[in-house]
Amino acid sequence: MSASTTTAPIFILNGPNLNLLGLREPEIYGADTLGDVEKRCAARAAELGLAIDFRQSNHEGELVTWLQEARDAASGVILNAAGYTHTSVAIRDAVLACEKPVIEVHLSNPFAREDFRHHSFISDVARGVICGLGAKGYDLALDALAEICSSPRS
Repeated sequence: MSASTTTAPIFILNGPNLNLLGLREPEIYGADTLGDVEKRCAARAAELGLAIDFRQSNHEGELVTWLQEARDAASGVILNAAGYTHTSVAIRDAVLACEKPVIEVHLSNPFAREDFRHHSFISDVARGVICGLGAKGYDLALDALAEICSSPRS
């Protein structure tokens, strides 16, 4: 399904250390940079007739502010909260407050990693979770949001 480009953009929000993609632990996160991921998302969004607003911050409060902004300015959110996934009740509360469909995305599979990564404060309040598929996870999240946002139930 395709969404109209006249709808509000999909916010793609990326958390701490994702600005180091391609440099930091490429054996876990891959060789793509965050710029590569953004280009990939822009291309997939264009195919789907969606606009995106792609952002990254190392600051928890900024991610909270962006999720609050999404309430009025976005059709949906793709959220890779990175390390904050496992620690931030504030981001969880902001996901709930935004009242938009949120897809949680992780490049790696947190369940195949350290025990502390097995718990997410976001998963149970997100519309869906995609993990372990590298940058392809963002494409799948865009596909899902295109469908969700074009249905009357979104």
